Amino acid sequence: MLLPIIVTFLLAFLMLLLKPQKILRLFKFVCVVPLLLFLYLITYLPAVYQGTKSILFKNEWIPSLGISLDFKIDGLSMLFGLMITGIGTLIYLYAAEYLKRDENIHRFYCYLTLFMGAMLGVVLSDNLITLFIFWELTSISSFFLIGYNTDQEASRKSALWALSLTGLGGFLMLAAFALIGIVAGTYSLNELLAYPDVLLNNEYYYIIIFLLFAGAFTKSAQFPFHFWLPGAMKAPTPVSAYLHSATMVKAGIYILARFSPILGGDTVWNDTLMIVGGITMVMGAVLSVFHKDMKGLLAYSTISALGIIVFLIGIGTETALYAACTFILVHALYKATLFLITGIVDHATHTRDLSVLRGLRKVMPVIAIAGFIAALSSAGIPFTFGFLSKELIYGVSTDGIWTQESIFVLTGIALLTNIFLTSSGFLAGIRPFFGKLPKEFEKIKKPNFYLWFPPVLLSALTLLFGIVPSIVDQSILKSATISVLGTSTQMYLSLWHGFNLVLLLSAITIVLGILLYFAIKPSSRNESRLKGLDDFSPQTILTSIALGIRWFAFRYTRFFHNGYLRVYIMFIVIFFTGIVGYKLFADVPLRVNTEDLSAFRIYEFTVFVITIIAIYFITSTTSRLTSIAALGVIGYSICLIFVFYGAPDLAMTQFAIDTLTVVLFVLVLFKLPPFLKFTNKKIQFRDGVISVCFGILISLITLQALVSPSEKDVSKFYADNAYVLAKGKNVVNVILVDFRGFDTMIETIVLSIAAVGVYSILKYKTQDGEKSE
Repeated sequence: MLLPIIVTFLLAFLMLLLKPQKILRLFKFVCVVPLLLFLYLITYLPAVYQGTKSILFKNEWIPSLGISLDFKIDGLSMLFGLMITGIGTLIYLYAAEYLKRDENIHRFYCYLTLFMGAMLGVVLSDNLITLFIFWELTSISSFFLIGYNTDQEASRKSALWALSLTGLGGFLMLAAFALIGIVAGTYSLNELLAYPDVLLNNEYYYIIIFLLFAGAFTKSAQFPFHFWLPGAMKAPTPVSAYLHSATMVKAGIYILARFSPILGGDTVWNDTLMIVGGITMVMGAVLSVFHKDMKGLLAYSTISALGIIVFLIGIGTETALYAACTFILVHALYKATLFLITGIVDHATHTRDLSVLRGLRKVMPVIAIAGFIAALSSAGIPFTFGFLSKELIYGVSTDGIWTQESIFVLTGIALLTNIFLTSSGFLAGIRPFFGKLPKEFEKIKKPNFYLWFPPVLLSALTLLFGIVPSIVDQSILKSATISVLGTSTQMYLSLWHGFNLVLLLSAITIVLGILLYFAIKPSSRNESRLKGLDDFSPQTILTSIALGIRWFAFRYTRFFHNGYLRVYIMFIVIFFTGIVGYKLFADVPLRVNTEDLSAFRIYEFTVFVITIIAIYFITSTTSRLTSIAALGVIGYSICLIFVFYGAPDLAMTQFAIDTLTVVLFVLVLFKLPPFLKFTNKKIQFRDGVISVCFGILISLITLQALVSPSEKDVSKFYADNAYVLAKGKNVVNVILVDFRGFDTMIETIVLSIAAVGVYSILKYKTQDGEKSE
């Protein structure tokens, strides 16, 4: 399994080498990549039939850290893997025609293939760290896909929102995975499934699940993180059809389903998912019918569908999890169909405005039939796959395990959501094709085979699975349910359950959904009604928080990084003095032995007095040259101190450096004003206090070092091995060149980079060709 994923990533980068101007037809055959992966996964379907067996591919990576490239195929990963590759094949075929005039189509296929490989890695990984790596790759590749139209500001902004939210969620999810590894002692999902009680009974359980929720909710657009998904509709239609129906938004769903047998069963887990999923499903469904843009409408109905799945996983019963697995496939089929049809309509008419689109069945009858079937499945009309899914959902809400109050609430939420989803499905799949055809659309050409075949095939599968559900029931859906449930199940899909409450609810949904469809007319007026809620929307709130952080960052940067070297040095000295001073006085028993200190000798006292006088001149003079000369005097005084205490090599180094510094300073400041106009007494007093405190701290550390026992193991090692190992008699040189060779090399690299930077500044030329001053 590792090899196919590696090959997928390699092919993604190889696509960048293709030149679309010369081999445009080749892109129509790129769909072979996901098709081969689809067929490869199909070969493992008998082995995971009914969840009786899972296949584990073990590949060591970093065993010392418990990180491996292990992959696992079971019912759940098979369901998602087949959707990713199967629908991906049709998207690849569709995009070849949809973007055939795009000069960057090779980049598009690179991003799309990277995303497909990353999604396969997410659903197949058995190791949590590996799963996280692929998870982040989906965020990065989707960023490029959503922001594919780089010349559009809205597209770039939407991509940034998607990356920011999913990236933040991914970071929190990484923290959850790290805690799981610490608590359970393993990152293997297979091992975690064998011992779920290790996490359920741990004190960090609630922290783990809330961190995990953050990652899943942001990726799957759950309230209040849902707003990035409608913004992502700025991406090309193939991206919307792939990412937002069957893949990216389902990644969070996959995480919740995968961890349900590991972390599920607790009241907090179930209630949180039910509340968040319930709010999301109702909100998304209601808001969807007020949009006149087809992609905007589909975006909000997608949010609602994702909420339904989270809601069902939160309920956690056998029927609910079976309904969730079924609806995952149902939604992927009809929603991908509607997205692709939207792209065809937009491609032909150059508009997605539902208030304008009418009668297109006359110019594209095949597409009209596909849209009609997808809309029926969305509404849950009998003999479509959506009907079976909707009956399961109502079966969950009316289950006898609930109290009457719970049945009333759950059924009410499900009924309200399905009514609005029925209406939105009709708006997207039926409304553009019925009515009188406007004159401007009469000369529209029929879509190319590569455009109409994918949605027609998906709609045909929707109809086929609705009439013959056994095709996917026992082989895929049941095994996926077993993977999520953790035990065997006897659930199955049936076309007829008799006249009961569930059938009545389905009928009510269809009737009220149709009435709502005729009652609500897509218009700018309806969309404007939603704008009144913008001030209270999560996006507005998060934007305000982001602006607040930006303001704080600006003030922080302006205060700490204002461009003045003296301010940087001041903060460094204050921080060092505070931290070291605190540790010195809090943890170290101060002992100052003045009896062993030698008395001042006359020449030492003379140097001391000279240093004090030089310091006075530096702090009081208004002449730059005088202060530089006084600074040089201090440097030479330090040289004498080194000589007094037997360090002539350091004295020579200090002498050379001070001489060079004084000369350079004089040259640099030669053309500056000769006098300093600095009379702020408060700043002088502040700097004086900081300097005195720093000096006292260094003095105390020095005095403490004189009475503290010294560890000479390191010094002894260097002294003993300098000549033996490095063949050098000068220990200092050996340390710098051999023992700390990498450090010296890096310092050399830094100096080289600085030299290149200085050289580039000196050689910089303005646009008019003159050298910059």
